[in-house]
Amino acid sequence: MSMKNKGAAIEQLGTRNVKWVLFLCLGSFCAGMFFTNRMWSMPEYNDISRPSNEAEGINLNSEGCNLNLVVKPNSNYSTVEVSNAQNVIKKLGNSETAESTPKKRYFMVIGINTAFSSRKRRDSVRATWMPQAEERKKLEEEKGIIIRFVIGHSSTSGGILDKAIEAEERLHDDFMRLNHVEGYLELSAKTKAYFSTAVALWDAEFYIKVDDDVHVNLATLGLTLARHRMKPCVYIGCMKSGPVLAQKGVKYYEPEYWKFGEVGNKYFRHATGQLYAISKDLATYIRVNQDVLHKYANEDVSLGSWFIGLDVDHVDDRRLCCGTPPDCEWKAQAGNICVASFDWRCSGICHSVERMKEVHRRCGEEEGTLWSATF
Repeated sequence: MSMKNKGAAIEQLGTRNVKWVLFLCLGSFCAGMFFTNRMWSMPEYNDISRPSNEAEGINLNSEGCNLNLVVKPNSNYSTVEVSNAQNVIKKLGNSETAESTPKKRYFMVIGINTAFSSRKRRDSVRATWMPQAEERKKLEEEKGIIIRFVIGHSSTSGGILDKAIEAEERLHDDFMRLNHVEGYLELSAKTKAYFSTAVALWDAEFYIKVDDDVHVNLATLGLTLARHRMKPCVYIGCMKSGPVLAQKGVKYYEPEYWKFGEVGNKYFRHATGQLYAISKDLATYIRVNQDVLHKYANEDVSLGSWFIGLDVDHVDDRRLCCGTPPDCEWKAQAGNICVASFDWRCSGICHSVERMKEVHRRCGEEEGTLWSATF
């Protein structure tokens, strides 16, 4: 065969191979289209969805105070749990009743802040404005008012101080024990523990903290709070804004004074610590977020700071901070009975053990007022 004929044959064979390759490629493409039944395209934005549990997790409940954002400090900080404030007690508590057995609803829980050394103060309160034994039980059942002395434990748990409180408890059955180590510099932590524990134990509309050297008229307190029961987030007390004390060693010294700006500045508005009340949603907020709420040196400042930035109704009611006689007596005679009475210079009733009965006699409500009052 000549060279010319050989070249023609090779050219013809190459053309056939090219045709077969093209045919196979086209067949493979068509087969792929047939089995996949679609062509690749970029997904639309609406096709991107979150897992259902994540979507539920960022659905904020807008009822009530909107105080249901819970940050768990012991978990990964990229995880934020959103809980319903109304159900948080069932979720976090360890002594609550079963969900199928609803708790009894109370009107208010009064926690009387006390110390190991204050036995005589407690007895002076028991002998005046705090009902005892069967009357106290009747108060709980008929009026929905819980009253307890609030105390934690000593630094040596089970020691002589704790045993003395246990003996007193067996006698009067009027204590609320906290998982807290007592100490004057730990009052902010105790306040946090009190509200957290109280809201877990009792379902009430209001939670009150009062010192054991303050005189209280229970009926007037109840009538005062009842006027604010439709407000979901309310903080009631004698509002003040005292100076931030930067001098070390003075009473009420604030170690973190620099956080409040220039020296000589005043605190934000907050209720004085002798007596104040908060609504259930605020008590629940404290319980849920107790691990991340900052504690200042003074407990009343700490409480006020926890509500900064929240949609809280601050109620300034001066009947919660009347003076002792003649101040509260004159007001009672004028028909303006005081909720609480104490001496500002002593941050309570001066010599309250000796004077509590006198204050009660001159400024207390008439006998029977509490039982006839309707809240």
